[in-house]
Amino acid sequence: MKPSKTLFITGVSSGFGHALAKEAIANGHRVIGTVRNETDLKNFQALSPENAYGVLLDVTDFERIDSVIAQVEATHGPVDVLVNNAGYGHEGIFEESPLEDMRGQFDVNVFGAVAMTKAFLPYFRQRRAGHILNITSMGGTITMPGIAYYCGSKFALEGISDTLSKELRPFNVFVTAVAPGSFRTDWAGRSMQRTARSIADYDASFDPIRQAREAKSGKQLGDPQKAAQAMLQIIDCPEPPAHLLLGSDALGLVRDRLQQALDEIDQWQALSCSTDH
Repeated sequence: MKPSKTLFITGVSSGFGHALAKEAIANGHRVIGTVRNETDLKNFQALSPENAYGVLLDVTDFERIDSVIAQVEATHGPVDVLVNNAGYGHEGIFEESPLEDMRGQFDVNVFGAVAMTKAFLPYFRQRRAGHILNITSMGGTITMPGIAYYCGSKFALEGISDTLSKELRPFNVFVTAVAPGSFRTDWAGRSMQRTARSIADYDASFDPIRQAREAKSGKQLGDPQKAAQAMLQIIDCPEPPAHLLLGSDALGLVRDRLQQALDEIDQWQALSCSTDH
């Protein structure tokens, strides 16, 4: 029997966070989860009176995060695994999307994850134990029209995660960037924030992409419960990977993108080397 762990998961009311919380509790783990209202708090804690603890916290409430985590560690600690799951998708043509939309996207998807990680790091480092799962996306490696702000946020989180994994390795603290493909969550549906269209030049190229994305919502290939099971396997690994793709679509698309990058590097190799002294 594997030892039970205490997981702290941001955004447990829906999507991957909800699926992972349910699966973790079913496997005997304790879950502390963040929610943003009392209704979600009650629904989450109803999953298990013994092993589900809700915390009212928005990951962009940066002034409160350190004190909330200190209280969590004192009351429910030690926390073994931090899962930075809270996030959302923004869709909009770059030229049409206001800077405020980008700030909102980065506040949740990047700064929220960074602030949560910073709050937990002193505890993990001092204990010489801990695991951080950052839920990124295949959109942290590949790009698609209409999600520049989203991909930018996931590229940022991928880079931060990879660097942090190297900084924390001497302390036996692991970081895994988990990059899902298309899953049956609310990402492309209810939780997606879409910027209104305004420039006719983009109609022909982008309108079909937006329509296809909306039509596909709820019919994606990926199963969130199976993603949760995969994440629990990673949490049990003595040497977890720094990066994990979830979904055969992510595997194929990311492989293709990396091969294209290698081909381009080879094509321009002579020019790249021409700048040396």
